[in-house]
Amino acid sequence: MKFRPLHDRVVVRRLESEEKTKGGIIIPDTAKEKPQEGEVVAVGPGARDESGKLVALDVKAGDRVLFGKWSGTEVKIDGQDLLIMKESDIMGIVA
Repeated sequence: MKFRPLHDRVVVRRLESEEKTKGGIIIPDTAKEKPQEGEVVAVGPGARDESGKLVALDVKAGDRVLFGKWSGTEVKIDGQDLLIMKESDIMGIVA
């Protein structure tokens, strides 16, 4: 990828959502919600604290994360639909 996020920004690729419910009902495309789970593609170097010291991020490329429904800014880079968000928008890492 030819994009490197700055500061505490994280680039995330949404993971595809299930097309069926647990009961076996097929969900049409028009009724699907955007997935709130994704894979971290790239991370910035970190944010600076009050003293100017660089604080590294807790997430790294390849981590599977959960984020808020309206988090981030949608962009298209190298033909891929990606999200750019702050690390604080990420709720947690899925193990």
